[in-house]
Amino acid sequence: MAVLQHELTLSEAADLLSRALPGHRVEILQGRLTATPPPDGSHALSLTKLGRAFDRAGVVEAGLEYVQGVGLWLPTLPADFAIPDFSVVDEDFRDALVQKNCYAPNVFRLVVEVTSSNWSDDLGPKVECYAEAGVPVYIVADRKHDEVLLYRDPANGKYAAPERYQRGQSVPVPESVGVVLDLSVDTLLDGD
Repeated sequence: MAVLQHELTLSEAADLLSRALPGHRVEILQGRLTATPPPDGSHALSLTKLGRAFDRAGVVEAGLEYVQGVGLWLPTLPADFAIPDFSVVDEDFRDALVQKNCYAPNVFRLVVEVTSSNWSDDLGPKVECYAEAGVPVYIVADRKHDEVLLYRDPANGKYAAPERYQRGQSVPVPESVGVVLDLSVDTLLDGD
């Protein structure tokens, strides 16, 4: 008996993996399929407190929204997309739907990643992908190395070297995001 085999596209494989691993974040970065387990409690608290800080800063009054786990369509390769932990987006971001619950990069003002087991993706491919996508501000709460990195204003698809912040310091959110706000390094790293 003959068996017909269908070779999956990367996008189809991502869909299958998403269904097979509920709660995992499945992304395609630079043509590479990744799956990250659900976040731990400190990671989740960091994002909750980040949202509260943006609320206090008047994000909605500034014509913006913040969202967690919303897809960002990447221009790096045809199937590439990321699902940032936290993003500040234009209030009408839903009008910029590309496909697969991913939105065009031009509606993203800021992206934050809190590292977990996939820390090398946040510090490598995502820096390159977000810069190429033109994301104005990328903040990495690097729990592996106990610091926060601020990338901003990509030029020619690249960020300059990051500004580094240590415990006890605050990270100033660049004015280009649309709100004035300083973020505690300790809260970003620990959720405290």
